[in-house]
Amino acid sequence: MNILVIGSGGREHTLAWKLAQSPKATKLYAVPGNPGMADIAECIGGVDICDNEALVKLAEDKAIDLVVVGPEVPLTNGVVDAMNAAGIKAFGPRKLAAEIEGSKSFSKNLMKKYGIPTAKYEVFTDADEARAYIKKEGAPIVIKADGLAAGKGVIVAMTLEEALDAVHEIMDDAAFGKAGSRVVIEEFMEGEEASLLAFTDGKTIYPMVSSQDHKRAYDGDKGPNTGGMGTYAPAPVMTDEMVKIATERILKPTIAAMAKEGRPYKGCLYAGLMITKEGPKVVEFNARFGDPETQVVLPLLESDLVDIMLACTDGHLDEEHIEWSKGAAVCVVIASGGYPKAYKKGYPIEGLAKAKALDTLVFHAGTAEKDGKIVTNGGRVLGVVAKADDIRTAVDKAYKGVNAITFKDAFHRNDIAHRALERLADK
Repeated sequence: MNILVIGSGGREHTLAWKLAQSPKATKLYAVPGNPGMADIAECIGGVDICDNEALVKLAEDKAIDLVVVGPEVPLTNGVVDAMNAAGIKAFGPRKLAAEIEGSKSFSKNLMKKYGIPTAKYEVFTDADEARAYIKKEGAPIVIKADGLAAGKGVIVAMTLEEALDAVHEIMDDAAFGKAGSRVVIEEFMEGEEASLLAFTDGKTIYPMVSSQDHKRAYDGDKGPNTGGMGTYAPAPVMTDEMVKIATERILKPTIAAMAKEGRPYKGCLYAGLMITKEGPKVVEFNARFGDPETQVVLPLLESDLVDIMLACTDGHLDEEHIEWSKGAAVCVVIASGGYPKAYKKGYPIEGLAKAKALDTLVFHAGTAEKDGKIVTNGGRVLGVVAKADDIRTAVDKAYKGVNAITFKDAFHRNDIAHRALERLADK
């Protein structure tokens, strides 16, 4: 099979790495891809991943049998619809289904209508009305840009001042463009967050291994929100019983609700959960694999990813038996100094081969090739992943890999998986 992966980040590198392990994958392409993917895929530049017509033409020219869509923007832009119309299989939800991520107000209204547990909320298009509501409700409170904001349009405000500043930033200053023309304001939920990704063919849903992201930039969960500074899997807070509850109360009802709404959902459904005293509640849904959750979930998958994706696109996921490793995986993101604010690009990266020699996986997220050298080309530059029998060993192994890699102004968090280690220490 010829397979095309759309995207250029760490998630897409991980997807390509896992797809390449399948005996069915005869030739892999990536558009635009990144230097880390070049070992396993032919990277094709010069094609806008938001240009459906150009992507379809590329898929036809390369006789692609399966398209795998990484980022959310092409999905909400209808790339799966365009591929399907051309008779090409594509893994991911169609445009109407991808709105579960593309519009937070749509997602919240869906959950309210079908009784899927989530935080109390209100939606505003007027900044003054939003501010009045915040003053009435008080803090802590959560403010979210309604549209896509690359994982950064959410502010958890612990004080009234922070909440009002968030409305000013999102609505008045339009920090996230059109995505912030409408805001969702939610009650603050007490608990521990976890991510539960699932494969679905629109009817059957199979949860993957649970994981936990680290959104804040600095140790101790301090600093601004980022796209994610590291992850680990499985998350101890997601016990077998909790996964079962989340599947029955959240995942299955959501897939059934989307079908009932005339938006059948196929692909990967990502549920960001808060584990509260009342049980799991939805923080947000994403219409694709998480980044960097994918970097720890897929290394623990023992089944053939191509088989699973074909079962999702063809509607026979119920016939698949999906196997997972019993071990653990940890990903530490190495970022550019200044991220998530302004940062410089183009710094040479040293130690990649040394890190791989330490039995770690190095997934490229924001890199480029210049004069035969790999250089920095994004805020999140690399994800260093280690697998082991347990989380403690995986953490130690991952940091050995991280410490082997250097570039100017690099930084990373030193406490990835701290919640898991605290939980395990309490046992």
